[in-house]
Amino acid sequence: MTPRPLLGITLGDPNGIGPEIIARAWLLPELCDRARLVVIGDAACIERACALVGAPLAVRRLPDIAAASGDGEVIEVLDLANVDAAQQVIGTVQAQAGRAAYEAVIAATDLALARQIDAVVTAPLNKEALHLAGVPQPGHTEILAARTGARRVTMMLVAGSFRVTHVSTHCALREAIARVQTARVLEVIELTHQTLLRLGLPQPRLAVAGLNPHAGEGGLFGDEEQREIQPAIDAALARGIDIAAAPQPPDTVFYQMHARQRYDAVVAMHHDQGHIPAKLLGFDEGVNVTLGLPIIRTSVDHGTAFDIAGTGQANPSSLAQAIKLAIELSGSLASEPAAPLACGQ
Repeated sequence: MTPRPLLGITLGDPNGIGPEIIARAWLLPELCDRARLVVIGDAACIERACALVGAPLAVRRLPDIAAASGDGEVIEVLDLANVDAAQQVIGTVQAQAGRAAYEAVIAATDLALARQIDAVVTAPLNKEALHLAGVPQPGHTEILAARTGARRVTMMLVAGSFRVTHVSTHCALREAIARVQTARVLEVIELTHQTLLRLGLPQPRLAVAGLNPHAGEGGLFGDEEQREIQPAIDAALARGIDIAAAPQPPDTVFYQMHARQRYDAVVAMHHDQGHIPAKLLGFDEGVNVTLGLPIIRTSVDHGTAFDIAGTGQANPSSLAQAIKLAIELSGSLASEPAAPLACGQ
């Protein structure tokens, strides 16, 4: 029997809903039955979250990751003890919370790089809190790329059969337009194709969204499609990738994927172009995967929800789906554990 993969679940911003959704997720038997789960972060935050949501689970502090048993009857925590409860204000932006979230991501990433855990699943962090803590990277994708030394990364959002990857994410729209360059578009196409193969699709079908309205309408509304995007598509076709032969109008391509099932994934040009349809279709159950890392990383596709943090209302569905996808990806790499995952904010 194949051993259950060991997944490190980062706490996220302790002032947000991360601790609560972790506590709720532990009550789902389909997760603990399929994987050994360990929280990486402040154990006292998890204890408080269990009490808040009424989760009848004890918290076990681990001396090191090797002590993880995978016992789903308790929440095992690699305790970083890095949150001062006396200073903590739930539902607010604080530097100490940003620092705690960052330290959890770094600890989990290092464990994954050392092959001591099989995948990292991240709860949400807050970009403003990261900035207050002096973290130079704006989000998970950039932190993970810097820590792992990955040079080619992108974000994939998954909501059921809906999948979208991004040429750029966390930058101003003006900069996002400047980043639409042939080499980068081709890079994201290749990462997307490789990831879908990992997910068991033998012949994935891709499309690339245009940058401009109507994909430029033959140059009437901008020439980025002709100048930068089309050469990337042509190169992908020459490499045997099944991809629509021209940039597709961004206002219809997601409908073609979701409703008509013409494509298995769409490459979007910037953050909102891909995020808006993904969150409309799968706000509660969407998953974020970082492509191009030498480790597996999945995440919830929502924020810290400071407005409801501390109320016990948080929905763990996205975290549950992120854990399931991490299990699936871990299984796809079981026969080649040292190979970098050509997939993964």
